[in-house]
Amino acid sequence: MTDWQSALEAVAADYTRGTLERDARAISEAYRLKTGEGKRLLTRESEAAAYALSRMPATVEAARAALAEALEASGLAPRTMLDCGAGTGAVTFAADSLLALERATCLEREAAMRAVGQRLMAEAGGVQAQWAACDLTAREPLPRAQLVCEGYMLGELEAAMRLPVAEKLWNACEQMLVLIEPGTPQGFANLRAVRAHLAALGAYVAAPCPAGSEACPMTGENWCHFAVRVQRTRLHKALKGGDAPFEDEKFSYLALTREPPVHPCRARLLRHAQIAPGRILLPVCEADGERTLTVTKKDPLWKRARKIRWGERV
Repeated sequence: MTDWQSALEAVAADYTRGTLERDARAISEAYRLKTGEGKRLLTRESEAAAYALSRMPATVEAARAALAEALEASGLAPRTMLDCGAGTGAVTFAADSLLALERATCLEREAAMRAVGQRLMAEAGGVQAQWAACDLTAREPLPRAQLVCEGYMLGELEAAMRLPVAEKLWNACEQMLVLIEPGTPQGFANLRAVRAHLAALGAYVAAPCPAGSEACPMTGENWCHFAVRVQRTRLHKALKGGDAPFEDEKFSYLALTREPPVHPCRARLLRHAQIAPGRILLPVCEADGERTLTVTKKDPLWKRARKIRWGERV
């Protein structure tokens, strides 16, 4: 069990199981009905704790996967970080597991989220971010950092505010901006709009897009998204209202850099590989669009194709 997971258990001990289950249900309903309206979705610390317990395991793992790919493609090793719309600090915990951070700042509008996030970091040790209240839709500029991130925040904003806020985050980043959103058609659409907007301002696309793709290569009804498998604890299962020992968190992401990426991918696996007798079919995205690679036993890619996972570079 990682330190942040142990910290979650310590926070859970402050509340009755009934309180956490009630608040988890209420938050889930609020996010289902009000996401995209820019409204406040929780205010009490028990609600923030229930949110952290039900959502952080998946959010940390999705952010870790996105950041790992972004760091590999960019060739960067940022030492300072700004986590925008930080919630309870999931993206910062993910970044701290991959980087030697010297300074991290978490900006979060809701006082309850900040309180729980600070408690989690105090319990977990490791990264100790500075926390500050911040409305990202306000006009004030953000503090600058080498790495600027947002996790599952952009889609909560009113549609008219998404590009201005994304540009504000871009203006704050010195090296790389990483945006992580739900792996839904709408989450992908939001990121594709940001991609076009910021590319016009000089941003380079480091990941997940293949090298040489000036515009998003995806067409039709497909959307670019990936998945990580997350093991559920007994409490996690209770708060999520399910019995499965794991869940697959689907996410979309976009990494933009100030300088051209050092190690961009040639192609990226868009879905699970399809294994057939004597061949493996790899649905991939390349600079000129989507196609299916057929790999046979004589192909140098065979060993790699047998082990490749959804979302990895080919």
